[in-house]
Amino acid sequence: MNGSERDETTSPRRIPALVLSGFLGSGKTTVVQRLLADAAERGIRVALISNELGELGIDRALLGKSDQAYIELEGGCVCCELSDDLLETLVELQREIDPDRFVIETSGVALPYDTQLNFWREPACDFIGDDMAVVVVNADQLAEGRDLEGTFVDQVQSADLMILNKVDLVPETDWPEIEARLREIEPEAPLVRAVRGDVDLDLLFPPDVGELDRRGPTPKSPSHHHEQFETSEWNPDAGMPCEAIEAHLSNAGLLRAKGFAQTEEGLRLVQVVGRRVEISEPEEAPPKALLGRIVLIRRAAER
Repeated sequence: MNGSERDETTSPRRIPALVLSGFLGSGKTTVVQRLLADAAERGIRVALISNELGELGIDRALLGKSDQAYIELEGGCVCCELSDDLLETLVELQREIDPDRFVIETSGVALPYDTQLNFWREPACDFIGDDMAVVVVNADQLAEGRDLEGTFVDQVQSADLMILNKVDLVPETDWPEIEARLREIEPEAPLVRAVRGDVDLDLLFPPDVGELDRRGPTPKSPSHHHEQFETSEWNPDAGMPCEAIEAHLSNAGLLRAKGFAQTEEGLRLVQVVGRRVEISEPEEAPPKALLGRIVLIRRAAER
């Protein structure tokens, strides 16, 4: 056996991994849409693992038809309850797809660093290369000073790169102030601005895979506690006016909502981020099973 044959049998190629995180409604799925479109154009095989809290496959419908490998992990959070499922999924995708890149889109309440710890576990440590935690931040959320504690802080402080998204929702004169507020939480990670997740996608992956040695003790997670969130489902009547849907959701005390409704004006994608209600015509019709179903996410009441 020559040297090259020995390398192939004992050392699988290293695959870079991107953990894309951000608080509820920051715009992660839009960034993923751009990543998948760019990969398709460049012939890059991406394995996407998505873990969204209570989304009923809505994100899958929004991503549309894709030739990339896509797996949804439901029923928990990849940084804790579903960590074993994430590890098994990485191994399965490496064995069956052998992708050029892994992309893990976490739920809006997951912590990137804890998700990354799974890359140090066997056997993922043998084939995961360099990794990055990219955290998408909603500029409008910062401007309003809304929900800037707990999970939001933990996510931002885990970032290797921050995308300050939705800057078009904030007056340009306010950008320095909101960036300064973000820098108070995370002073060192690079920061780029974006509208609808439009950034230089090469920033999200290292230029080469590298030969990071992940064998040995798994790094320790910084101490933190998980906030508690609760999800429910609202089923608006078919033919309901958009104004009535907006009024209902505006007074529901929500952090996030997402779903599809058959309104008086036709099929609409309904989204809530903080105080903002967005009702728009979707690019593609979702599966019938998703019609008339809107997921609502709130902070759980303290008991």
